[in-house]
Amino acid sequence: MHAVGTSRQAGAPAVRTAVVWDVLRAALADRVAVTGRDRLDIVDAGGGTGGFAVPLAALGHAVTVVDPSPDSLAALERRAAEAGVTVRALQGDAADLADLLPAGGTDLVLCHSVLEYVEDPGGALAAMARLLRTDGMISVLAANPLAAALHRSAAGRFDEARRVLGDPDGRWGDRDPTPRRFTRESLLHLLGAAGLRPDGIHGVRVFADLVPSRFLDGEPGAAAALIALEQVAAEHPVLRDIASQLHVLGRR
Repeated sequence: MHAVGTSRQAGAPAVRTAVVWDVLRAALADRVAVTGRDRLDIVDAGGGTGGFAVPLAALGHAVTVVDPSPDSLAALERRAAEAGVTVRALQGDAADLADLLPAGGTDLVLCHSVLEYVEDPGGALAAMARLLRTDGMISVLAANPLAAALHRSAAGRFDEARRVLGDPDGRWGDRDPTPRRFTRESLLHLLGAAGLRPDGIHGVRVFADLVPSRFLDGEPGAAAALIALEQVAAEHPVLRDIASQLHVLGRR
């Protein structure tokens, strides 16, 4: 996000999150330009230990994390203190958002790896949408069943790969730790039902989960090259849909 007083090199993104950060930087820069406010109000629903919240606070934004885990919130506060920033921490889940935060007071809501685990994904997304100001944004990151099928197949679990493709929740079996996964179509449907219009969809970790770590650790420049590859693949009409995660930016 070049327009908010920080360089691309500051807090260089990890390979697994580079594409998401690219989208967020651009979206926040646009929001700053439109509103004339350098300090935006951001809510990270299920933000855990602050992997996104703390860097966003370091960019000068007012960030609130809502998470059900007191241990995660304690780790968030330690991480924020180490970074020299302030992040507001509130204990609660998606069902508590209306009680914890005012409607219509947020510029950006992060909903990253949350919809897979809540009891009512549509209700959770609607609750987050109510927090947004007019033309506010929501960043949704969710697991993709097509990638799960590919990864189970690559591990020799062919029956499990087949189950993923036939299961309405995109699960490979009773031992699958992920309660549900979302295709591009199902994510877009959820956004529409919550009164949000999609503003771009990207694939996240198209290749990153397939590359052995020894290639990244032992080859100078490999991580940067993989990030560049991920950035191109993120919008490829075929590769995007087989990424480990799908990222959708929605606007109210």
